[in-house]
Amino acid sequence: MNITRNNVDALNAVVTVEVSKNDYATKVEKVLADYRKNATIPGFRKGAVPMSLIQKQYGKAVLLEEVNKLLQEGLNNFLIEEKLDILGNPLPKVTEDFNWDADDYTFEFELGLAPEFSVDLTAKNNVTQYKIVADETMLNAQVARIQKQYGKIISTDVVAEGNDVSGVFTNEEKGINHRTTLDLELFADAKTAKSFIGKKVGDAVVLKTKGLFADDHKLMDVLNIGHDDVHGLDIEVTFTIDEVVASEPANLDQELFDKLFGPKVVTSVNELKDKIKEDAEKQFEQQSNQRFLNDVTEALIESTKFDLPAEFLKKWIQTAGETPLTPEQAEEEYNRSEKGLRYQLIEGKIIFENGLQTTFEELKDFTSVLIKNQMAQFGQMNPTDEDVQGIVARVLSNQEEVKRLSDQLMGEKILRLFKEKVKTKSKEVTYDEFIKIMYGEA
Repeated sequence: MNITRNNVDALNAVVTVEVSKNDYATKVEKVLADYRKNATIPGFRKGAVPMSLIQKQYGKAVLLEEVNKLLQEGLNNFLIEEKLDILGNPLPKVTEDFNWDADDYTFEFELGLAPEFSVDLTAKNNVTQYKIVADETMLNAQVARIQKQYGKIISTDVVAEGNDVSGVFTNEEKGINHRTTLDLELFADAKTAKSFIGKKVGDAVVLKTKGLFADDHKLMDVLNIGHDDVHGLDIEVTFTIDEVVASEPANLDQELFDKLFGPKVVTSVNELKDKIKEDAEKQFEQQSNQRFLNDVTEALIESTKFDLPAEFLKKWIQTAGETPLTPEQAEEEYNRSEKGLRYQLIEGKIIFENGLQTTFEELKDFTSVLIKNQMAQFGQMNPTDEDVQGIVARVLSNQEEVKRLSDQLMGEKILRLFKEKVKTKSKEVTYDEFIKIMYGEA
């Protein structure tokens, strides 16, 4: 078997595979001989069927299968030996008058080659790294929520100041029918809260959605509608009350602190606020990191210029899935996936050039930390190493979990690399300010 490559240009190549009779004849004869041993054909004893009959019945199918095996093996070995970095899979060039009755065959495959490019992580860009802080307003609100949550709950029939009301929001035209619980203090206008005072279970209150809350995103939760629908929504909704709940706030004393954090971990209101701030800002960091990753990704895609073998990839997309696509469908799919493919190539080069690797020991340690954190959320603060390692072993026996956790660990390594090398501006914001930035409203 002879395999050669012809580079059409920097991004496209054609591989020619020449298969001679000597390459496949022995394999075909062996398979047909095995068929003959086991063939059951009326008029002949088992194992005594004439080879000419076996050849006539099975010869062409066996030939096709054995030549295809040779092609796949030879082509794969060639790509490895030549160290070709290809996109997609080789595409066979269709020959209309291909002659399977000949002894020797020539096959051609189109290749899409990965582009050569460089990535400059230190290049100037407009990426901002946000530090989200829990400000005093948020801390006071959270303390009040804790007092309410752990206070004495009293069910009542008439709405009074400080009560929560549960009920159903409806608007037939928009298809809104959603039950929720409202904290009257969250309304943007105090007059709206006052309109509930004195209402009873079963009463209905008509509200205008425009300006109902200081943050329009709250409407997404209480009306159960999407982000695109909530902006500029100016309709009337009816809220029918089905429950009124009053609460007597819990005292900010040691008993409450111990219930929240364990004995003597927190001993004052100031320490309570410090703990809330610490926990909140840990959670905020995850959101800030995700925004940072997204922004760096966009900046790298924008600044890292290279061409792709677009026409080849569109042809490959047509045949890559379970259902063949039309050229028009493949064009649409390529346009949707092009940015993702570009970043996949950029990320691969970043990982290679910076020697980012994941060892199995690192994966075990990473999984252990995740499991301990999950156990802590369910009150298991001090699990034994034996228990944790037992869970780790079970988790990592699942290949899908290994892949998911490996990707997660590599993601953290890439994040650390970006924080170290990518030039950014730092900006401190409150959580409310960050949410507006996330939705492009700042």
